[in-house]
Amino acid sequence: MYEIKGLSFTVFDFETTGLDPEKDKVIEMAAIRVVDGKVVSEFSTLVKNGPVIPKITEITGITNEELENAMDEDTAFRILNRLIGDSVLIAHNAAFDLSFLHFSMMRIAGKTFTNDFFDTLTISRDRHYYPHKLEDMCRRYEVSLEGAHRALNDVHGCWELFSKFDAEDSVYPWTNKLGYLNKYGPNKWYPEHAITFGMDNKYEPRESA
Repeated sequence: MYEIKGLSFTVFDFETTGLDPEKDKVIEMAAIRVVDGKVVSEFSTLVKNGPVIPKITEITGITNEELENAMDEDTAFRILNRLIGDSVLIAHNAAFDLSFLHFSMMRIAGKTFTNDFFDTLTISRDRHYYPHKLEDMCRRYEVSLEGAHRALNDVHGCWELFSKFDAEDSVYPWTNKLGYLNKYGPNKWYPEHAITFGMDNKYEPRESA
């Protein structure tokens, strides 16, 4: 079991206008700060970036009308950055969220992050059969996840999943590790301190007739 006493984590999640962190923008962010295994603070806001295409609205429920009165990007990321501090980061599909964190911070403040991190998706692929979406994994571990693809719901679900993973076998060996699917190849960007490697989805054997 991973010794979390005295450690501080920030579990975070972004909803975005698209999949390209260099060109697309964050439209919703959420984060919870966890100290000694307890949630001590949280932050969630829509971000005034857009417009969003109908497909994104379909997935997230976020509309252009909602974004008109949202928090400006600079303020949102500065609040998030203060919340993160020097804590250990946790995300599901962390390669995605970390890349948006990097490019957004570089654009806004001219610097990136150096925090250690965990990716619950990489752990999921190692320990379980496909599928590995957050909602799928939460269902397997009987973790409540209402309103998936809204950032605050996702971060609470991700923290509970991370805790379940650690309870069954220490997550410590997965520090700073990011697995990518071999059939797609590595991402264009990773944190300099990331340990990256290829993986294949594992499928449950079919029962023979």
